[in-house]
Parts: sequence; structure tokens; C-alpha cells
Amino acid sequence: MALEHIDDSEVDIVIAALQSDLTSFLNAWRPLFSRFHLIIVQDPDLKGELKIPQGFDHRVYTKSDIDQVIGPTTSIVFSGYSCRYFGYLVSRKKYIISVDDDCLPAKDNDGNLTNAVSQHLANLTTPATPFFFNTLYDPFREGADFVRGYPFSLRSGVDCALSCGLWLNLADYDAPTQALKPEHRNLHYVDAVMTVPAGTLMPISGINIAFNRALVGPALFPGLKLTGEGKLRWETIEDIWCGMCVKVICDHLSIGVKTGLPYVFRSDKGNPIESLKKEWEGVKKMEEIIPFFQSVRLPRTATTAEDCLLEMAKSVKDRLGGTDPLFARAAEAMVEWVKIWKAAGASHSTPGV
Repeated sequence: MALEHIDDSEVDIVIAALQSDLTSFLNAWRPLFSRFHLIIVQDPDLKGELKIPQGFDHRVYTKSDIDQVIGPTTSIVFSGYSCRYFGYLVSRKKYIISVDDDCLPAKDNDGNLTNAVSQHLANLTTPATPFFFNTLYDPFREGADFVRGYPFSLRSGVDCALSCGLWLNLADYDAPTQALKPEHRNLHYVDAVMTVPAGTLMPISGINIAFNRALVGPALFPGLKLTGEGKLRWETIEDIWCGMCVKVICDHLSIGVKTGLPYVFRSDKGNPIESLKKEWEGVKKMEEIIPFFQSVRLPRTATTAEDCLLEMAKSVKDRLGGTDPLFARAAEAMVEWVKIWKAAGASHSTPGV
């Protein structure tokens, strides 16, 4: 998959570090990551220095860096995997690829190592087709095209803003599903990419994603924090909430979201039974928020991701804020995030610039 038209300097790879020793993780990714600049954000609750092998162009951000940029805040929390969002904030690159530190490169059905970086970039730099579904999936992949009956007026597609990869081994199930199927592992490598249709919601996972920061960067944010939330992916829904927001925003701005390839191999971690105790609040809240995201509409005057997020915050406050303080806090966090994003963008002293 040739990507000569993308300069390496246009890409940042963001890693949320929840473990101190990243040696085996980074060595596994060395063939794919060594060309690019890495932003490694250390979980503020993780003590000590990170162990990082030589040979990587990287910058580590710690709690002191977060405090320097963010300052005193009550509604934005970068604990656990939410620390990745700080990497999105300080990056100045066009494309960001984000992979969790419990994931390794995957192999395809023939046993060949797959290039997640290259595939994410291919997804982002070829058009998406959200307004008419192509039954041969992504028509811009090599060997594919538009099927008979696909309107020629829509074949140019639109910009792709978000690429949502998948997972082999431990799929991104919620705690109840994983608790009911503790031995289940995803072994199916499906060689396909598709555009998610406009008007269709999806549970975006932060485990393996890439996005065009210039188009939707501000819409990826840590906005919804559960009471007693843990650090494991089973114990949070911050990326699910963020994903609902960004999908509505992409639909409003007429830009696309793709899902499918690339895969990563996700390691086993945590106890789903224990995690269920922390996530159950989020499982119930999901049933409440889906009708909101299905019906929310943004004004025509909202023409950027920042505008859209602020308008959505108003709707969250007005329609959900009175039902639960959780949503009122989320609306507050959305507004504060836009302010932080703009301030960090305007500051030439921000670390990483």
C-alpha cells in the first residue's frame, strides 16, 4: 500500500502509557512506528519514569506537562486511557494514529504482519461514501469499485475524517458480554473497509483509531466520566460518548467515517466481573443517550468541529442535564475542552509544538 504522497512529518502516533515498561510493546511495533514521531502520554497516576527502547523519535508527556498546559480544571480528567486526549491536544500534525499499549500488530489470514499505520492513512486519504452504501465496501481500495446502480453524482465521495480499526483476540466487548463469554476470542480477520452511512450511530472505540486532526480534532475529547470509573476499557464509556459526538458532527459537516481494517491484536487484561461493577452505570446510561444522539440537530451556522461541539454541549445541557448531573458535567467538559483546544493552539509555548 503505497503512501508516498504523505510526508512522515504529517503524522503523529499517540500512545497512552498505563504501564511503565513499554519495551516489548514498542519493539513489536518498531517496523511500523520507527518512521514516525511518537507522542507518549504517561497516565498521571503512574509513578516513575517510562522504559522506552532506543531508536524512536518520541516525546513523553507527564503529569507536570499536563498541569502546565491545562492548568486548574475540574471537568477535564486525563486519568487512565483518557490521557491519550492530551496527546491529541498537543499534536500539531494533520493525521493522528492512536493505539493502546495493550495492543500488538496483527497478522492477516495468511500469517503476514499487517501495517496498521499504512492502512489507517489509506482510509483517511481516500474519499468516504456516507450518502449511498456501496455493497462492495470501500470502492477506493485497490481492486474494488462502485457497483451497478451507484449514482455517478456521488462517486467522488467526501473527505474521510475518522478511521476506526478493529481487534483480534480480545474484542472490545462491554463487561456484561465478556463476563457471559469469558473464553470467547475474536479470530475472524475480515479483509474489508466500509464507510459508516450518514445518520447511523456507532460505538467508536479509542483502542485503535486514526483521524484527520484538522477536520475533527476538537471533537475527540474526554467528556463523560462515570462515578467510580476505573482505568480499564471495560470500566469507561468516555470514548463511546466521544464517538457519538464525533459521528453526529461528521454527519453534520458532510465528512466521512470508515471502519474495518486495520486490525490490532489485543491482549487479555482485567476481570470483567469486577469491571461490570464499575461500568454498569454506563451500560444503563447508554440506553438513555441513544435517542438524544439520534435526534440532535446542529445549526447551519456550525461550520467547524469546535462550533459543533459547543452547539452539542448546549443541547446536552438543555435536554439531558436536568435528568442526571453526569450529563450536566459532560456539557461543562465539552465547553471547557473547546476553550483548552483553542488556547493550546494559540500558544507557541505548548510542549510539543
